[in-house]
Amino acid sequence: MPGMRRRDFISLLGGAAAVWPLTARAQQPAMPVIGFLETRSPDMISDRLRRFRQGLKDTGYVEGENVTIVYDWAESFDRLSALAAELVRRPVAVIVTPTTPAAIAAKAATTTVPIVFATGYDPVASGLVASLARPGRNLTGVNFFNNELAAKQLELLRELVPGAAHVSALVNPSNVRNASVALADLETAARARGMQIQVLNASTNREIDDAFATFLRQRPDALFVSGDGLFTSRRVQLVLLAMLHKVPAIFANREFAEIGGLMSYGANVPDAWHQVGVYVGRILKGAKPADLPVVLASKFELVINHQTARMLGLTVPPTLLARADEVIE
Repeated sequence: MPGMRRRDFISLLGGAAAVWPLTARAQQPAMPVIGFLETRSPDMISDRLRRFRQGLKDTGYVEGENVTIVYDWAESFDRLSALAAELVRRPVAVIVTPTTPAAIAAKAATTTVPIVFATGYDPVASGLVASLARPGRNLTGVNFFNNELAAKQLELLRELVPGAAHVSALVNPSNVRNASVALADLETAARARGMQIQVLNASTNREIDDAFATFLRQRPDALFVSGDGLFTSRRVQLVLLAMLHKVPAIFANREFAEIGGLMSYGANVPDAWHQVGVYVGRILKGAKPADLPVVLASKFELVINHQTARMLGLTVPPTLLARADEVIE
């Protein structure tokens, strides 16, 4: 090797070896960042988060390996706007909004960052998208209709409790749009059946306790709990209170029936979260939200907790048991 001693050559190789990994690392693209905006704590939605991450994985993304997720747990609707603006400033590649108020806050914060939502009522009526087939602009997601099923839920409740004439309806007034949609549907259905609806409002743990305290003064025949993120996160409290007051109750999500709630009817929400993960993965690969139609929930489930029915002294009609997607014994 003319003009270069062997020791110098080895030193040159060693120096190059030290530089090559740095160069390779510099050339690797930065890991994409997903912003996750939620009002509930992670322990309250652990199964849904697992399904969301599985949807991401199905499209080739694994948290911590080739994608980063920044979680903002708002804990109250009042903080959503500020947190959404913060995610936009970071910046993030996609914003995930598993509740309608979070989606509305994110939409107000950006017209360019892709947003993938999950909502329980009509996203067109709420102004999230222009149409289901062609969402337009930077939003798309999943609609699982849980807040537009009140009439069907009331029908099922009446079938299980035939003599029910006075029904209490628990809604979250801080989620104004959600509560108004549920009550409008419920009150129309109740009038058609000659039933009376007493509205109970609750936006906090204490207010949930206070709402149930009214049962001591005005005993309802049954309870309707509207589909709401707050109520899902407080499902243990709600199920225990319903049992304590021995009131037959229907809920929007199977997660209530699984822990002792009498009955639930609604879309399979964990499946919706899986689809959110899939859509986020597709957007990270280059798809545009405007080209991804809003996915409509196709699987609705009636779940009956037969053990709870027996504890309440209720006989579940065979026809209702036959229609149930799952009966928990």
